[in-house]
Amino acid sequence: MKLIIAIVQDEDSAKVLNGLMSEGYSATKLATTGGFLKSGNTTLLCGVEENRFDHCVAIIEKMCKSRRQISTTPLTMSTSIDMVAPYPIEVTVGGATIFVLSVEQFFKV
Repeated sequence: MKLIIAIVQDEDSAKVLNGLMSEGYSATKLATTGGFLKSGNTTLLCGVEENRFDHCVAIIEKMCKSRRQISTTPLTMSTSIDMVAPYPIEVTVGGATIFVLSVEQFFKV
């Protein structure tokens, strides 16, 4: 058995969950926050049998598309007084970060 930990953007989370559930997978949804953009994302925990692993990952990949967006990031200017000025940068968001762990035992009580 494998434990899939998928970190997806909040915007994609409903599509991913619907896609997984329509194919008979169950998942636990955790609300999390990303460190780089400090924006909301969702972490999904999904336990799957080895023979269904590739199919489950394919669903996540299909539902999570990368896209570009403009974000405002603070820029610290070093002068006689430190100033913070926001400036726009283009970043890639979306997609999924997937971690896979082998599970020795699984209990559902």
